[in-house]
Amino acid sequence: MEGNNVKEVLSVAGIAIKSEERLGNNTGTRLRLANGAIVNVFDNGNFNVQGKNKEKTEEILGKSAVIGGGTTSTVREVNRPERHKIFVVYGHEKTSRDQLEAMVRRWGFEPLILDQLPTEGQTVIEKLEKAIEEANFGIVLATPDDEGFRTGRPDEKAFRARQNVVLEMGMLLAKLGRKNVAVLLKTQEKMERPSDIQGLIYIPFKEDLAKEAGVSLAQALASCGYVIDIKKL
Repeated sequence: MEGNNVKEVLSVAGIAIKSEERLGNNTGTRLRLANGAIVNVFDNGNFNVQGKNKEKTEEILGKSAVIGGGTTSTVREVNRPERHKIFVVYGHEKTSRDQLEAMVRRWGFEPLILDQLPTEGQTVIEKLEKAIEEANFGIVLATPDDEGFRTGRPDEKAFRARQNVVLEMGMLLAKLGRKNVAVLLKTQEKMERPSDIQGLIYIPFKEDLAKEAGVSLAQALASCGYVIDIKKL
């Protein structure tokens, strides 16, 4: 993996580079990261990780075998992470759902989309519970499918996500936790957020989901252990 590729992957993961310098033997570049880790990127394509937060940084960059005090890897030797399934919650807007599915598959992950999964004699709730059990991350696609307002206050009418989207989002939060759930919010005039819970990852977009929300979603996934090839963004 070349130095520029390493820096791009770190940028997608939201890890800042504090300083950059050539190694003393002039065989590569040393990157000192804001999280305390040190990444030595060698001119032959190898790299190793040292210092604080070494394991998390290795997970983001990919790793092969531990050698001495660090991990030396090449892009050809990177092991595929165990995390590759993502549960997708969606409403009625097929275009945005198809864009999201195509993007997740292009990154090399498997989107678990409820109406594409076998029923196996299960109720909808049982089917949901089983699918969520298989995932390590959830994406909630909140699109303006419904309209609503408080009783007697039609002046407060606003667009909102479907009730099933809000229910499934709650199930994801209970199972996976806030940091493992991202909400892709299609912005429109008076579009309500499906929840005002603090700490949720909200990523807005208007039309082109991949172009407008792709990098932010990739950063959220990378911070939770999903490895994405920067060339596929």
